[in-house]
Amino acid sequence: MLSMLRLLGVPLFLWLVLVPEADWWALGVLAFAGLSDWLDGKIARAWNQTSRLGTVLDPMADRLYIFAAVLGLVVRGVVPWWLMAVLVLRDVLMIGSLPVLRHFGYGPLPVNFAGKAATLCLLYSFPLLFVAGYGGIVGDVARVTGWAFALWGTAIYWWAGLLYAVQGQSLIRRARRADRALAQGNGPGGGAAATRGASGAREGEEPTAAGPDSPSSGDPGPPRSDRKGATSSP
Repeated sequence: MLSMLRLLGVPLFLWLVLVPEADWWALGVLAFAGLSDWLDGKIARAWNQTSRLGTVLDPMADRLYIFAAVLGLVVRGVVPWWLMAVLVLRDVLMIGSLPVLRHFGYGPLPVNFAGKAATLCLLYSFPLLFVAGYGGIVGDVARVTGWAFALWGTAIYWWAGLLYAVQGQSLIRRARRADRALAQGNGPGGGAAATRGASGAREGEEPTAAGPDSPSSGDPGPPRSDRKGATSSP
C-alpha cells in the first residue's frame, strides 16, 4: 500500500512543479515519498513481510521520482538537459538488460549499496535545486550543495550500473557453464553421474554474485526464475 501511494504521488509531484509551480507543496510530496520509503522498509523487516511485488515497486518508485524531479527542473530551466539525458540513459540500459537476464532464467538484480547511495544523493539534490531558484544566501548555499549532491549522485548512479553489469555477466557465465555441463552429461559417455553433477550445480547451488551490501561479496545473486519457491532479495 505504501509503495502504491508513492507511485500515485509521482504525477501529483510533477503537476505541482509544472502547473501551479507550488514548489513547497511539491517538496512536501517528495518528503512524503522519502518517509514512506523508509517506513516501508522498516515495516517489511520488522514483520518479515517482504514480497516480490514490493521488490519491484520500490525501486520503480525511486526511479520515477528521480525522472519526474529532473524533468521538472529541466522544464523550469534550473538544470540542463544533459543531466536528464545521462540519468535516463543509464536506466534505459538497465531496462534493456532485463530480457537478457530473463533469457538465462534470472529476474531483476537486487539493489546494491552503490545504487542506494546514488538514489539518496539524487533525492537530496532535487529539493535543494528547487530552493536554489530563490535569491539570497539560502538560495546560494542550496545551489552549491544541491549541485554537489547531483553530480556525486549521477557518478555513483553510473558506477552502480557498472556493478550491475559485472554481476549480470557473472550470472550469465555461470548459467552457460551449467548448461554446457548438463549437455555434456546427457551426451554419449556422459553417464548418470555427470548428469546428476550438472543438475546439482544448477538446482542445488545459488550463483555467487555481488549482494545488496557489497559489490564484491560472495553473497548469492537473484534466484533463477525457474525455481518457484525462491524470491529476490528485499
